[in-house]
Amino acid sequence: MKDYLHAERVSLTAFRPEDADILAAFEQDSEYLRLYDAEVARPRTAEAVRAAYESLTAPGNFVFTVRGLDGDVMGIVCLDGILPFQGVGGLSIALGRRYWGQGFGREALRLVLRFSFNELNLRRLTITVFDYNTRAIRLYEHLGFVREGAFRSFLVRDGKAHDMLLYGLLRSEWHDS
Repeated sequence: MKDYLHAERVSLTAFRPEDADILAAFEQDSEYLRLYDAEVARPRTAEAVRAAYESLTAPGNFVFTVRGLDGDVMGIVCLDGILPFQGVGGLSIALGRRYWGQGFGREALRLVLRFSFNELNLRRLTITVFDYNTRAIRLYEHLGFVREGAFRSFLVRDGKAHDMLLYGLLRSEWHDS
């Protein structure tokens, strides 16, 4: 049996209220905000971050804090919109800037995919990404996600309209490595 909570350099842990302090610090970076959410890129307080993620811990949703092996909070991974009878759900991930481009997101996503397909017995996951987030697009495609469509001209950043791309991954297409 493969461990779905621990990889070589990252682990997935339960979200703890004190994690919100670090996640809120990540939100002081407007690029982080513009990659993760279509909302207006404005920082939130630790209390607002805590409330947002605690609201996602309702049954049927899963919020994991991504931690380095030293215990440092690196980011957050959420599974939400899960329809257990259909075997489908949505996925999102955000890592703080200092963890970008080093493979930590790949490790965290492999863990959450293993959890989703082997523990939750889902058969399909979806993830969305803005067309300007080329790093994330490469990662999702590398992991086997297939582009299924686009919400055209979904948001405007710096006066330019951008698409929000929809990606999906079926358990039958996933390769646990």
